[in-house]
Amino acid sequence: MPPLRRSGDKERAMTSLITGAGLVGTSYAREAIAQGDPVVFYDVRPDASYINVKLDGAPYETAQGDLRDLPALVTAMQRHQPEIVVHTAGLIGNSVSSPVYTGMQINVQGTINVLEAARLTGVKRFIHVSTYGVYDRRSEAGGTIPENYPRAGEGNPYSASKVANEHIAEAYATYYGFELVFVRPSNVFGYNHFRGGSGGGMTVHSLVEAGLTGEPLVVPAIRGRAFEYVYGKDLGRLIRRAAGIPLSGVTAFNGGNGFITTFEELADAVRTVLPDLKVTVTPSEGPVPSATTPLDISNAKALLDWQPEYSVPEAFADYVAEMRRAEGR
Repeated sequence: MPPLRRSGDKERAMTSLITGAGLVGTSYAREAIAQGDPVVFYDVRPDASYINVKLDGAPYETAQGDLRDLPALVTAMQRHQPEIVVHTAGLIGNSVSSPVYTGMQINVQGTINVLEAARLTGVKRFIHVSTYGVYDRRSEAGGTIPENYPRAGEGNPYSASKVANEHIAEAYATYYGFELVFVRPSNVFGYNHFRGGSGGGMTVHSLVEAGLTGEPLVVPAIRGRAFEYVYGKDLGRLIRRAAGIPLSGVTAFNGGNGFITTFEELADAVRTVLPDLKVTVTPSEGPVPSATTPLDISNAKALLDWQPEYSVPEAFADYVAEMRRAEGR
């Protein structure tokens, strides 16, 4: 699917400014660069060695700055003149709670700043990478979760910040007329630096690390739950395709594998690559909530011609190869 082009300007490269140079941002950047479009990372502390590994040495630019710094965001967008902004930066999971005030300043006020900078500089399309956590899973009733499922969060600061961000972004898009895409991924995994948090991603990483070293791993019960997963490179393809479809107004896409994976199944998938993995889950003193309902990914299949290319074992084979290459193992 071709990238977004303005009428009469089909051959000109379209610049994407990506907030956050972590797993999701670099996964999108790989796809954009492969299609000949330049990328700029806006990140508070861009890690050049990590970016170079993820992009296989492809060229990119960076603009260092904080989401809370509106003038820096405006300056970056004025300088690079992106047609597309892909907003991935922010804190994840429990990182938003330490403390809540700071977490909300980064996630909510930071998103407002990115939206305002995009408005002031005439950005054409804004892609907001949200989360499955915007859905009120406390009311799960079986089947799958479509994009029009109630967005009430899960009663924690992280999901509250993401629900707020979606409503604020919709208000901006409706009032100012730019194109808005929400991408709501399940648990994203892949080789990452985890500076923004991500308990799920770090748990997966600990499995890979334990498989490489052969050291026994003990996982707390709260981290041994069933989840739906999506590999970072598959999510990068989804976001890139969402940057290319003709649309107006607001569009949302779920991004997941379409099924729930138990922790035992996850560990077994790692063992297909790293058979020395030894892991135990600590007993729980009470019930441990697990995901029971997968995301409905039919919208992405129909409109983007997208579905995950990596099975979970195939994703781990790629993950381990990338980690070994990056760390010289």
